[in-house]
Amino acid sequence: MEPPKERTEASRSAEARVAKALLREKDVLISSHEDADGLASRGYGTPKDKKLVLTLCEALFLVSKGVIEVEVRKTRKKTSFQQLLNRYQGLDENAWAKYLIYRDLRSRGYVAREGFGLGIDFRVYERGEYGTATAKYLVLGIQEGQPLTLEELARTLKYVHSLKKHLVLAVLNRRGEVVYYSLSKLTLK
Repeated sequence: MEPPKERTEASRSAEARVAKALLREKDVLISSHEDADGLASRGYGTPKDKKLVLTLCEALFLVSKGVIEVEVRKTRKKTSFQQLLNRYQGLDENAWAKYLIYRDLRSRGYVAREGFGLGIDFRVYERGEYGTATAKYLVLGIQEGQPLTLEELARTLKYVHSLKKHLVLAVLNRRGEVVYYSLSKLTLK
């Protein structure tokens, strides 16, 4: 037996609910416990005191998908995608490239979290493994034509291997497409 039509429409509107968030200096805060739990379970943000702290990259993605609306903390006025991007670019000159790589990873079904150390942009979890296993891949994002020395690449690869992870180079081409390359150490014997 089908549920009444009203209940179905009500459940749709609950799914399409837009979470409210506050823009802080370097991140975005979601105060609603319900919204925070829902997003955290899907691999977004860092839980803190029953709230959720999103990176600006995550917030940009969620704004673009219509999942959250971000307000400026002092004025309580809604901020646009472009205003949020401008704030992010003020903090990180590679913000646009990182956002495009993040968006591409998420659209492929991966959970991507902020990276750690030596220029690593993202930790990427296998599909369905977020929350149950550690990240298997570390992603280093670069833009086509951006110089990267072999020494930097070798140092990063050594660091990633010391963590027992796989290094993936995400190259953003001039058309905004992302091409991924797996890197490994070559030993000739």
